[in-house]
Amino acid sequence: MGETTKITVQGSNPMQNAMKVAFASKDMQTVNAHFGAAKEFVIYKISKEGFELDGIIKTDTTDLEGDDKTDSKVKALQGINIVYCESIGGTAAAKVIRGGINPMKIENESKIEDVLKELLKMINNNPPPWVRKIMNLQTTDDARLARWE
Repeated sequence: MGETTKITVQGSNPMQNAMKVAFASKDMQTVNAHFGAAKEFVIYKISKEGFELDGIIKTDTTDLEGDDKTDSKVKALQGINIVYCESIGGTAAAKVIRGGINPMKIENESKIEDVLKELLKMINNNPPPWVRKIMNLQTTDDARLARWE
């Protein structure tokens, strides 16, 4: 049966309202792996204050078949809010979403650090409602608020 190994990194400071982001990577520095083929996911915590490495999840699904591979990865990624990958199939994406994880495809190979910097910029400017919900951020500058009152 497939095995999962979780390596946790002790953070330097506690991050308030942080979310966990996983990156499917072949080299631990670049988003360059298909979700189903990924053997390692690099995990970061990110909040308004910044980001830091949180750990690595290694998934060995070589002896699993079909849906069991995806199910094993989704289970290993429990507690992750967003997973970035090079690509992901429709069935796998549906399972990831049902697992409470938001899948994000990267069109071209991108450095994990660059993706984190863009995500940090978005969080500190005008995050979409689903990100605000994950991070327990108060909505203050949403134009729709006036209509809701």
